[in-house]
Formats: sequence, structure tokens, C-alpha cells
Amino acid sequence: MNQVIQHKDLAEGNWSKFSLAEQLGNVGSEISRALNWRNKDEKSFKNAGFRALELLDLTIADRRWKTRLKELARARELVCGAILGDKEYDTSLEDLNRYFFHFAVAARAGR
Repeated sequence: MNQVIQHKDLAEGNWSKFSLAEQLGNVGSEISRALNWRNKDEKSFKNAGFRALELLDLTIADRRWKTRLKELARARELVCGAILGDKEYDTSLEDLNRYFFHFAVAARAGR
């Protein structure tokens, strides 16, 4: 499947201008959107999930976080599982929403 890049300006290098807390807080925003659309609009739900994964991929590609790759890759794996309904890790979108929310709070406190 050819996935369209949703965040073109961020993919072109602007993502690296954000702190880790800001990056993961933005991922959390997409997780929150996915939760909002779940069971309401399948297309919007999937699009929010794809955007969350795209932002996580940009975070993983950010060389500043190379010492955190294991944690970031695991977070991506958990997001994939939660979106697809995989029960291997028993992690829900609600769990991920709570996890990423703390990064959004930290990002706001750092401004």
C-alpha cells in the first residue's frame, strides 16, 4: 500500500526542531484523534492511526534520539497493535493515550 505523507513539512526536516516531549505529545494528539473516531468513522480512525505512526517514524529517524531507539520502536509496535486490535501486548488505545498525554503536558511546561 502506498501511504501518502501527511506531514510533508515535518518530514522535510522541521520535525527535528521539536523536543522529544513535543514530538511524542504530537503523536499522542493523533492517538487521541484515533480514539475519538474509533467506532464512528473507520476512514478517519485509520487516517489518525497512520498519522500517529508517521510521526513516530519521524521521531525514530531523528538522530538525536538514537539512544532511545528501543523505547521508540517498542512504542511504535504497541501503537500498531492497538490500532489493529492485536492482543499480543494487551495494550489499548486508551493506555497509549494516557502514556503520550504526559509528554504533551511536559512539552507545555517546557515552553
